[in-house]
Amino acid sequence: EVQLVESGGGLVQAGGSLRLSCVASGFSFGDYSIGWFRQAPGKEREGVSCISTIDGKTYYADSVKGRFTISSDNAKKTVYLQMNSLKPEDAAVYYCAAGVGATPFLAVVGGWGPGNYFDYWGQWTQVSVSS
Repeated sequence: EVQLVESGGGLVQAGGSLRLSCVASGFSFGDYSIGWFRQAPGKEREGVSCISTIDGKTYYADSVKGRFTISSDNAKKTVYLQMNSLKPEDAAVYYCAAGVGATPFLAVVGGWGPGNYFDYWGQWTQVSVSS
C-alpha cells in the first residue's frame, strides 16, 4: 500500500521555524519527484517546493525562497521541509505528494497543475502562524 504521511505542523509565532516531514512507503522513492504544496482558506493550492530524488534538484516558489529548505533522505524514504522565518501568510494546510520521474518536478516549476502529474498525496498537516 502506498502511503505518504506528513508530520511536523503546528502553531508558531511569526519569525519562528517548523520542520515538516513526509515519510513514504509502498513505492520505490528513488526515482520520484516529491513536492510540498499548501492551501490556505479561500486560496488556490500552491506548489511550495519540490525535490527530485533522482538527482537532488530542488525548486522553491518565490514566496518561500531563502526561508524554506527541502531535503531528502532516500534511505529513510523521507522528505523534509525546513521552514524558517515563518510569516502569517505561510499559514495553510501543507501536503506532500509524489510523482514518478522528472515530469512532476517540471510541472511544479512550470505551474502546470500538480494534480495531473503527482500520483500519490498525503493527508495534510496544519501550519498556523501567529502575528
